[in-house]
Order: sequence, then C-alpha cells, then structure tokens
Amino acid sequence: MKVLILNGPNINFIGIREKDLYGSTSYNELLNDIEKWAKELNLSVEVFQSNHEGALIDKIQQSYKKVDYIVINGGGYSHTSIALLDALKAVSIPYIEVHLTKISEREKFRHFSYLSLAAKEVIEGKGIKGYHEALMKIAREKK
Repeated sequence: MKVLILNGPNINFIGIREKDLYGSTSYNELLNDIEKWAKELNLSVEVFQSNHEGALIDKIQQSYKKVDYIVINGGGYSHTSIALLDALKAVSIPYIEVHLTKISEREKFRHFSYLSLAAKEVIEGKGIKGYHEALMKIAREKK
C-alpha cells in the first residue's frame, strides 16, 4: 500500500519552534521515525513538506490514482484552506488528518479544520506519535 504523507507550513521547523507545544524532536528525526514505522508496517511511504499551499495542492493532484492513502498535517492551512480540502476531495483518496498539538484546546481560530470535513479520521495532540497511529490504522485497513 502506497501512502503519501503531506506536511504543511512550518512542520519542517518542529524541534526548533515552540518546543513547549511541538516537542524537541526534529523534522529529520520525524522523517527517520516515519521510514522506520513504514518498514515495520510493510507500507510504502513518500513524505512531502511545503510551506506553499499551491505546492501541496499540486502534490495531492499528482497522487491521483498513484497513492492508496494520504496522511496530512496541513499546519496552519488546516484552518484556512478550502482549496486543500477541495483537492483532497477531488482525488478521492482516503486520508487521515494529523495534528501534533490538541488544536481543539488551543486558540479559538484553531478549533476548526476545513480538512477534517472529509477526513476519514483526525488524530490530534499526540505529537509525532500521531503519525505512527495513522500509519498503524492504514496498515490494519490493508489486511
């Protein structure tokens, strides 16, 4: 099963930014963990990160009929981007939305995520372990 993991703006700065919220694990460490988890779960994973909304939309569109599942952490775009939601809906690839923090308990503007409207599931507040949980759910579905 081929999984695309999409990370939006500033996710590449975890381990650097607001460690009290996002933890001290670096983005490279996250990538290494994802690679390890995917191997353990017998999943083929591609990870893509961009701070640009259009690049994320392009990657979603390029995944049409090439990817079985998407895991997305839209970062700040989760709360603002109808265009990302539309792209995800257009390709009809099931997806799990992941947030490192518990967005439902943060600033009011973070409580709503457009991406959640069509997500198969939303995982929030589990730090980088949220990615592992998403991959485990996908692997279980594969069976």
